[in-house]
Formats: sequence, C-alpha cells, structure tokens
Amino acid sequence: MENPIISWLFETDAVRVCPEGQPFWYTSGKLGPFYINTQFLFGSEQAANALLATIEEACAGDKLAFYDKVYAKIEAQLASCSIYAQLIDLLTEAARKMDVDFVSGGERRDFFFSMPVARKLGLGHLSIFKDLSTVYTDANGVSMDSAQANLSGKRSVHIADLITVASSYVRAWIPAVRALGAEIAYSLAVVDRDQGGSKILADAGCPLTTLVTIHPSLFETALRMGRITQKQLDLILAFIADPDKFMQDFLLAHPDFLAGEIAKGGKSAQRAQLCISSGFAPEAALPKS
Repeated sequence: MENPIISWLFETDAVRVCPEGQPFWYTSGKLGPFYINTQFLFGSEQAANALLATIEEACAGDKLAFYDKVYAKIEAQLASCSIYAQLIDLLTEAARKMDVDFVSGGERRDFFFSMPVARKLGLGHLSIFKDLSTVYTDANGVSMDSAQANLSGKRSVHIADLITVASSYVRAWIPAVRALGAEIAYSLAVVDRDQGGSKILADAGCPLTTLVTIHPSLFETALRMGRITQKQLDLILAFIADPDKFMQDFLLAHPDFLAGEIAKGGKSAQRAQLCISSGFAPEAALPKS
C-alpha cells in the first residue's frame, strides 16, 4: 500500500515539480527541480497563507491570546478538510508512542501541526516564538506565561513541518525549552528533506521520526501514481544525486537562462544575481556584457 501522504503532497501542491527547462530558484541562489511547502497540507496554498497571516497577526499581539486565535482557525479546517484531518491523525498516532509530558512547536509553520496534535493527545502545548519567548497552553486550552507552567524536568516532542539541517532546533527551539528546565526528547516532522537534519537531531538527543522522507523512492512512487512524468523524475534523480552538478549542467545547456532571468526583474533577477555573485554559475553561462 502506497503512503497516502505522497498523494496528498501533490494534491495540495505541497510538492511542486518544475516542467522541463524551468527549474525553481531557491533562496540560496541555487536551482532545483522541486519545491516543498509542507504547510499546504493544511488543504491548499490559499488556506495555508490565510493561517500564516493569522499566526503572524497573533504573534504580533498579546501572546497569551495567541493560542486561542490560531487554534480556532485550525479547528475549523480540521472539520472541513479531510487531508489535513487525516494527516493530523497520523502525526498523533506517531506521537502517542513517545514518552512525553507536552508538545512544543516553533513559529511559524510548526504550529500548523504541533497545536492540533497536542490537543488530540490531551497534552499541553508550548508555543516558541522567534524572539525565544514562550507561552504554555495547558490541555484545557488555558494559556499562561511558561514560567508558571512548572515544566522543569518535563519532556516534549517537538513537532515540525519540515526538517532540512535542523538549524532552527539548534539555534532556537532546543535552547528555549532548556531555558525552562525541560528538554526536547523527540522530534516529529511531516517531511524530512534527508539533508543531514536527522543526524543533527540524533546527536542533540532528540531523535527524529518523520512521516515521509524526500528521496528517490518518493518520486518513483509519484511517477507510478501519475503525479509526475518520466522526464520530471529524471530531473529529480539527477538533482538528488548531485545538486550542484544538476545546476551547472542546466546552466551550460541553457546559456541564456541567467540573462533572461535578470531581464524579468523582481525575485527572478535577485536570485539570478545572487547565483552569479555567489560563484554558483559557470563562466560560460554568465550574461554577456
């Protein structure tokens, strides 16, 4: 039986694969054939963006009111979107096997998944914000300053949308929980990009469990499901094997690509300029002066 999450990733556009000859720009200034927006599993891009806007507004206001404002939107979506509801059930099933006292999640996209799982488990939820402030909401939905929650010696499962190299854990989530005298005992994520984050989390003492990992078998399954074409799969396999060679080969095969991207202006031009200034592009593919 195929993992249903693979179908959901494509159905909600949480994973997008580029047409041949039109790779995506990444924020690093590099090119790749697929893009992942795990939060779209909330149901759609439009629904996810609406929740992100609510999260941002709530984070900017009274943080003790944050949980109620955000969870109201999550609760409504659970009732109306079967994909999101089934995904939360799968995460809850995985988290139930872990010996923890509460659930933690970090600003912003973690909240899509950490908040409903905590509620389903009947556990409290620690909301960690980018400024490393925290608010604890107990199993009854009552929010308080986390210093009042008596979390010393307690263990959490931190639920994330996507793991790449786990930099947010190392920089923010683990220190924020430790500052309360607690620890992140486990990590649980919807998607692991398989780029080293799992080892980093294991070394940090909070081993990762994930529902799906980005590796060739995922895309081979997507091909069997009819979600991508063989040409798209070939692009993805070449990228996974060697991301830098994929970009170099593409730019050499399309020597006018960077000049065309710069001519578009906006983000395309910014990413192309970053690619050039970072030394990612081979000389033969640079725009002619």
